[in-house]
Amino acid sequence: MSRKTAVLQQCCPRANFISVEHLRFLQALITWKSVISLLRPLLLDVVPTIQQTAALALGRLAYFNDDLAEAVVKEDILPQLVCSLSEQNRFYKKAAAFVLRAVGKHSPQLAQAIVECGALEALVICLEDFDPGVKEGAAWALGYIARHNSELSQAVVDAGAVPLLVLCIQEPEIALKRIAASTLSDISKHSPELAQTVVDAGAIAYLAQMILNPDAKLKCQVLSALSQIAKHSVDLAELVVEAEIFPVVLTCMKDSDEYVKKNGATLIREIAKHSPELSQFIVNAGGVAAVIDCIGSCKGTVRLPGIMMLGYVAAHSENLSMAVIVSKGIPPLCTCLLEEHEDHIKAAAAWALGQIGRHTPEHARAVAETNVLGTLLSMYMDIRSSEDLQLKAKRALKNILQKCTYLPALEPLLHDAPPNIMKHIVGQFSKVLPHDSKARRLFVTSGGLKKVQEIKAEPGSLLQEYINTINNCYPEEVVRYYSPGYSEMLLERVENYQPVL
Repeated sequence: MSRKTAVLQQCCPRANFISVEHLRFLQALITWKSVISLLRPLLLDVVPTIQQTAALALGRLAYFNDDLAEAVVKEDILPQLVCSLSEQNRFYKKAAAFVLRAVGKHSPQLAQAIVECGALEALVICLEDFDPGVKEGAAWALGYIARHNSELSQAVVDAGAVPLLVLCIQEPEIALKRIAASTLSDISKHSPELAQTVVDAGAIAYLAQMILNPDAKLKCQVLSALSQIAKHSVDLAELVVEAEIFPVVLTCMKDSDEYVKKNGATLIREIAKHSPELSQFIVNAGGVAAVIDCIGSCKGTVRLPGIMMLGYVAAHSENLSMAVIVSKGIPPLCTCLLEEHEDHIKAAAAWALGQIGRHTPEHARAVAETNVLGTLLSMYMDIRSSEDLQLKAKRALKNILQKCTYLPALEPLLHDAPPNIMKHIVGQFSKVLPHDSKARRLFVTSGGLKKVQEIKAEPGSLLQEYINTINNCYPEEVVRYYSPGYSEMLLERVENYQPVL
């Protein structure tokens, strides 16, 4: 066996796979640097197969971790690969693009090293190659470079990649469409200006046409790209909507693939958050009902964008919040609070409920009637809850309590709420009781008045003012009867009473 063949077999078994165990075995034999040094001259071998396999081996090594990727950069292998991209056959081009992708994926610094060696221009030229596999490899490498930050993404744009990527999504090969859409998404996500560049290249119309493509992975990338464009501004969101994605995108809410559901809900969320007008358009198209059904049919992080979308819609106005209520959006949000194990999902559900209930007493009652206020209070007071969940639960409680006049939902909170929440609860009783005789009677018989007398409020505080207002709704002897220590005082009077015979 020749030395070349031995090195290649050790570094790239079967030329397409390198396992963790095999890498550890190699590490026990020789250092990584020496492996890469041995592979470098093989890139210039006279045998094309050895060149391709050596490049593939370098890609596998660089893909494994950033230390090996840095070793590839330090060995000055990248300029050699870039020069060969325009000269070699399609098999070598695919392998070289894979090396660039493997190096660039790890960090902005490594991606910058690829840019500095002039790889972008060579990769953009590969986007025009006749072979779809070469186009795919080049698009993939460009995406891994662009995803890190806006500067690298701008470099990809400046190299002229965007118009060619838009042409790639029009090609018949599904794999090429996926990668091109993914790269457009990576470019668009960083800033409105970069997203506008993608829009100006005419990408939206072609992406919108692929929402109904039967390939689930392609739909995921298409929905992601449209989301990354729409998220930046009202104008960009309106351009996405004008591509007539509604009601087509709502079919994604019923897709069997959970990632399609998630990305579809994310797209609707990114549009809804910008303005009441866009949210109203979504409501009119049946988007709220579709998202509510989606939340009820899935679990975990797939629910998250749908939960946030409902919160954004409800936050804009009373009417939009009522549309969420009428569409029966509150019960699924309450279910998320009870069923989900991840605190960030619970926090999103708490926030959404707060946005629904914060507008009017009618909105607050719709939330309170589900008995979710006690759940929110428990999450706020639970020391195991994350800081974000506690904050969202507290804000949701305050938003709802400040509008809620449905006293049966408030009374159970009197027994457990801390002082900073208690003042909002007692404040609502102080607003309702002076004007409702039936509520005053029920407040006494349910033990509410007794509980209020047990609250220790600082003199002159807002909480004390609320308590005084409530006490003024009842005869003095009734208030005294339910005050702490009154029964002991009566017993003492009995003991000290001298019978009249």
